[in-house]
Amino acid sequence: MKVYDAHHIRNIALLGHSGSGKTTFAETMLFESGEISRRGSVEERSTVSDYHDIEHERGTSVFGSVLFAEWRDYKINIIDTPGYDDFIGEVASALRVVDTGIMLLNAQNGVEVGTEIIWQYTEKFHTPIMFVANKLDTEQSKFDKTVEQAKERFGREVTVVQYPLNEGHGFNSIIDVLKMTMYKFPPTGGKPEKLPIPDSEREKANKLHNDLIEAIAENDETLMNLYFEKGELNEDEMRKGLTNSMINRQIFPLFCASAKNNMGSGRIMGFIENVVPAPVEMPPEVAMSSAPIHCEENGAPCLFVFKSISEAHLGDMSFFRVYAGNIKPGMDLVNEQTGVAERIGQVFVVNGKKRADVTGIAAGDIGSTVKLKNTHVNNTLHEKGKDTSLPPIEFPAPKVRTAVVASKKGEEDKLGLALHHIHEEDPTIIVEHSPELKQILIHGQGEMHLAVAKRHLTQRFKVEVDFIEPRVPYRETIQKKVQGMYRHKKQSGGAGQFAEVHMQVEPWHEGMPDPVGLTIRGTETHDLPWGGKLVFVNCIVGGVIETRFLPAIMKGVMDKMQEGPLTGSPARDIRVSVFDGKMHAVDSNEAAFKTAGLMAFKDCFMQADPKLLEPVYNIEITVPDDFMGDVMSDLPSRRGMIMGMDADGHYQKIKAQMPLAELDKYSMALRAMTQGRASYTQEFAEYMPVAVNVQQKLIHDYALHHKADE
Repeated sequence: MKVYDAHHIRNIALLGHSGSGKTTFAETMLFESGEISRRGSVEERSTVSDYHDIEHERGTSVFGSVLFAEWRDYKINIIDTPGYDDFIGEVASALRVVDTGIMLLNAQNGVEVGTEIIWQYTEKFHTPIMFVANKLDTEQSKFDKTVEQAKERFGREVTVVQYPLNEGHGFNSIIDVLKMTMYKFPPTGGKPEKLPIPDSEREKANKLHNDLIEAIAENDETLMNLYFEKGELNEDEMRKGLTNSMINRQIFPLFCASAKNNMGSGRIMGFIENVVPAPVEMPPEVAMSSAPIHCEENGAPCLFVFKSISEAHLGDMSFFRVYAGNIKPGMDLVNEQTGVAERIGQVFVVNGKKRADVTGIAAGDIGSTVKLKNTHVNNTLHEKGKDTSLPPIEFPAPKVRTAVVASKKGEEDKLGLALHHIHEEDPTIIVEHSPELKQILIHGQGEMHLAVAKRHLTQRFKVEVDFIEPRVPYRETIQKKVQGMYRHKKQSGGAGQFAEVHMQVEPWHEGMPDPVGLTIRGTETHDLPWGGKLVFVNCIVGGVIETRFLPAIMKGVMDKMQEGPLTGSPARDIRVSVFDGKMHAVDSNEAAFKTAGLMAFKDCFMQADPKLLEPVYNIEITVPDDFMGDVMSDLPSRRGMIMGMDADGHYQKIKAQMPLAELDKYSMALRAMTQGRASYTQEFAEYMPVAVNVQQKLIHDYALHHKADE
């Protein structure tokens, strides 16, 4: 296979809600280009892109698949992305390295919630977008409604380039208002017959043609002047204007297709070749230092790793995009993040699980290599002596979590290694070893996402595991001021232990006045590792406790705060003022004062109206109008508090707060409640008091647990 230059490369990602037909469309593109001689199908588990066992089992994409098609002296790199938001990380990594997104819309369902979510990422990356209304051959196809929804949600920049003449079961004809031609397909699809537009459609086609020209011209002053002069734009002028408008996201051209019947893909590939921006036409990549990196084959070599996999039939493989230079086998590059030198071995282009050796990967192109020992996703490799770091992919925050334990004792290290590998390949899987909760937690994007991780552990890494309920990081605090004391006295022959500590314990908040009626000798404010503060005030007068013992008292307080009296959860936001006490010339020591401080604090804490706090999250639920009532009525049952609502096209956005204890179970419930058409985001808000009945149950369970341990 030849090495393509940046003028003859197109990098695209297939995007869209699950079920929009991305994988079938990719298969059709490969077939049209001659990369494959027979089209596979999702149903037969024979597509090039969905080649993993789990994708065959589920009948849907789980991983982003890297593909390519050679088409009329052009190389089209294709990344087929999953549609479920559980795997949105695959979409983020694809959009980081492609130049154009092709958003497939299921003409039966219009704009779906997965499309909405993905759209937000295209805005973030400022990705040029073209739409394809797919599945026009189905009885429920609603092209006009789909276009109306797309314009409503994504703006008037959505511009019709094609429309179906006869959507539904008899679909076989497309009117192209850019070429002003009708394409009529044979029953088996493939190459269409080019025909004049029927007289009955001429008025509609002319109007859409003029709308398209005006949309192109209004974004370019030169073209606008030409349009006013001639009343028309020629094909080259329109092509140039369309390309620039796409780059600036001023036009989102919309095409038609039936990927299943191979109708429309060839014309779309022609548009990709002729209009979609090449890497050299896109704005240059900007390094973290703000220096532009121009897409030049003779530039200093620089690549960005956006994906890695480790599979039995492929080995450890890193996928990268070349932003400058030409990457060749045997080349030595430096990893900017680690400072380690890496030697590039073989370089490949990949179609699913098939890979082919190439002599090099030039600027603007996408390729892969194997056995990079110290290079991971988001790493930049460059020529020695350079200082170049490309912006990393910002992956979405996780939405669900579970605790994981090895089913067999002695496999904890094996589990840890497997989890490390899974995170390396999928950075949206976050692994947390929580000393506070005494659990290993896996954070992901949804229940399906976690299920895939579990499958990897058991089948690929051969570690039998159990997913168990994750504990909640509760916090304890107090609600009123209390004074108390504790005398620690122990005599066991020889020197004993003696310490007496009097303290005042009260809730702390920012800006509160100094303690009343006490003489302040010194104040220490400590930011606690688990959040909140401990303010420790020295109010000792007359030397009744020597200053050298105060750190021991504070250490005792801190020890009890680390494992609070109510449920063993850390305590926070408390002010402790030590104002009196006694000591013994012989028997007093640091250990005695530490114990006295701990016990005095514990006694005061339990008298100060102790309160349990729980983490509460802000959530924003995006839900179709049809399911609004169900979602709203369900929230109070999960201790959710509705904060507001906004209309967003044919979706509603519900803003609410929900405790983490309830949020852990919400992803699956929301999916079931809305037939998978709603989604949500979450962000930690604050710690808030737990309901009385919940607090009583937690205290009771903690007491039973400790009694059982005894």
